[in-house]
Amino acid sequence: MSTVVALPTNPSALTVGRAAELFLDSLANPNTIRSYATAVGKTAEKLGEHRPLATVADDDVGEALESLWGRASVSTWNARRAAVGSWLAWCRDRGDAPAVPGWCKRLATPDSETPVRSRLAIDRLVARREVALREKTLYRMLYETAGRAEEILGLNIEDLDLTGRRAAVKAKGARAKTRRRGQAREDVVLETVYWDAGAARLLPRLLKGRTRGPVFLTHRRPGPGKILGPRDTCPDTELARLSYGQARALLDAHTAMRGPGTGWDLHEFRHSALTHLGEQGASLLLLMAKSRHKKPENVRRYFKPSDQAIAEVTSLLAPGDARR
Repeated sequence: MSTVVALPTNPSALTVGRAAELFLDSLANPNTIRSYATAVGKTAEKLGEHRPLATVADDDVGEALESLWGRASVSTWNARRAAVGSWLAWCRDRGDAPAVPGWCKRLATPDSETPVRSRLAIDRLVARREVALREKTLYRMLYETAGRAEEILGLNIEDLDLTGRRAAVKAKGARAKTRRRGQAREDVVLETVYWDAGAARLLPRLLKGRTRGPVFLTHRRPGPGKILGPRDTCPDTELARLSYGQARALLDAHTAMRGPGTGWDLHEFRHSALTHLGEQGASLLLLMAKSRHKKPENVRRYFKPSDQAIAEVTSLLAPGDARR
């Protein structure tokens, strides 16, 4: 069990160095303390130990990580990034603090395929009591839409067609309708993602009657030093949109079996969904339509027809009289 640590009465006066000390003191497991101490300590030193934590921006954290471990191995980068993410999430639960920016992402291990999670494993994850409704809905939507995490996290309630079980998303590499800088979301070509019964049952419970703003929200308002666009803040609750880094940290906390940074990745829901469709015999064209890939070679790895589908197509080669 973690140790209860008292924070200063004035959270805005909390320095980066003191926040790091308090976080490490709150950890009970000696192995966790050892694995986190290097990442948190060096990052705090890079940011400036005497600097007020509330003045640190997300990009400052990302630049510090890049400077310290940008040239390190993938496993080292992922471990350090996860440790710093846990530290900052702990701080945000207790006051104003930055986060690991979305562009500072966890890296896939070279020469290794993205794991395919079974449907049973995904169902069990969503069914777990300790997984909150927000995360249950997110995981279901990521799997059933086979959408990219950035697309689903970027959804607003106004984008949803709850009756048709579909939504318009700004896709990766979306083409602009007009040739000018600073295009708004409405100025790019949107694509449609579809979900099914699992997400359809959870979405109304998550929204609780809200009719506008981000679908997936944090549980706290953004700090005074954090500037967000009107699309990224709920106008009714003033809560901010759930970021990629926060969602990744939550998923890691739910699935890590060998320490921080070893859990599932958000991309695995999309990868697993497309693989399962391929195994069930979905055609290449349908897989491309579902995944919205533009090139067939990017989808061929998911094209894995079932034994039954292969047996049925093989029957077409039988002698003429055998087919009658």
